[in-house]
Amino acid sequence: MYISSGKELIEICTKEHISLSEFAIRNEMEESGLSREEVMEKMSKNLKTMKDAATKALNEKVISVSGLIGGDAYRINDYVNKGNTLTGDFMVKAMARAISCSEVNASMGRIVACPTAGSCGILPAVVITAGEKLNKSDDELIKALFTSSIVGVVIAQNASISGAEGGCQAECGSAAAMGSAAVVEMMGGTPEMCLNAAAIVIKNILGLVCDPIAGLVEVPCAKRNASGAVSALTTADLVMAGVVSKIPFDDTVIAMNKVGKSLPASLRETAMGGLAVTPTGLELKKQILGE
Repeated sequence: MYISSGKELIEICTKEHISLSEFAIRNEMEESGLSREEVMEKMSKNLKTMKDAATKALNEKVISVSGLIGGDAYRINDYVNKGNTLTGDFMVKAMARAISCSEVNASMGRIVACPTAGSCGILPAVVITAGEKLNKSDDELIKALFTSSIVGVVIAQNASISGAEGGCQAECGSAAAMGSAAVVEMMGGTPEMCLNAAAIVIKNILGLVCDPIAGLVEVPCAKRNASGAVSALTTADLVMAGVVSKIPFDDTVIAMNKVGKSLPASLRETAMGGLAVTPTGLELKKQILGE
């Protein structure tokens, strides 16, 4: 079933009395010709890969191929275990998991690019950590991934999920919006509430540039994954408290698309602007590329 907007998605879900995840599952069954069990099994494999990537760097220091990043997820996890966090173990654990996925990615490990490799840590960190807090089963986590997927589909159709096309707002922004919507559904929110969460996340990350040091998806990408996970989780709480986005989801996606097209090429993954051309950024580039 083709949908072109969040408004249309909400209308269908309301009419059919179904959740976003149920819509996404049915849609995947229709498009793929697979049974519900087969569709769920395919997504379960994604969940397993996410869990592995979100855990690996917590227990060992994973270093990127370039040496630019590594060991931060291990440090953060150790910090959590000491019990002295300011924002609480839940939030700091989410950040650790997000960075773990980024470090696994940069070390040529296996991740799920959701929606991209550069933003691969946000959705796993958000869904796994929230699921842990809410005592959700793997089946419920799988449904949450379906929720996130349909939000990502709408964003991709009406804007972009590519940093090269729309800046980091299109990558980490989209991932955080997807994650927040998933958590809202996990907490019992309606489809409309899910898209309110996605809208608020996009508004808060609008205009974020893509400026990777030496052109590698490592710095500042890993920390932006941690930040995106925090944004997704805190926004879910805002929406569950009854906060509504004054600008609807579809409008925020349109705005993100226009902002992305307005960004100069130097701020769209070319490593020709932003942090990539700071004195330190250029020095790191020389070290990594041997220039």
